Amino acid sequence: MNVTYPTIEMIKEVHAKTVDLSGGGMISILDSGRLESVLQHIQNDDNYPTFEEKLAHLFYCVCKFYCFSDGNKRLAITASALMLLHNGYLYCSVSFIREMENVSYHVAAGNISKELLLEIITAHLAQTSDDEELKLKILHAIAPLG
Repeated sequence: MNVTYPTIEMIKEVHAKTVDLSGGGMISILDSGRLESVLQHIQNDDNYPTFEEKLAHLFYCVCKFYCFSDGNKRLAITASALMLLHNGYLYCSVSFIREMENVSYHVAAGNISKELLLEIITAHLAQTSDDEELKLKILHAIAPLG
């Protein structure tokens, strides 16, 4: 598998543009080492053998690790979309940005697990995100108990 990976410089640039264009916030980075580690780990084909697994790990970690003072959920979406674009997934990158907004919130809140996120991303890339079983899994993950 020949995958093009985002660099730390690309992520920082995307973060600055994302924050600027989406309503503002602080652009300062809190933990570049952690972010660099994520970018390195997704290149390990033993741990992340598929493109979907690499993308899910990137999205999940950027969303959960709070490497920047603001815009982490937004960055999870745009950094993942960048990776999609650089790897020929133009057909689904716009819908990915639109559909992952609610997902990013629930990942950050701890409602959507990394495993469910992988299922969501895999379905999105395969254009089968209207699968009723997956919709029910998402509903059960985000619905309040009671």
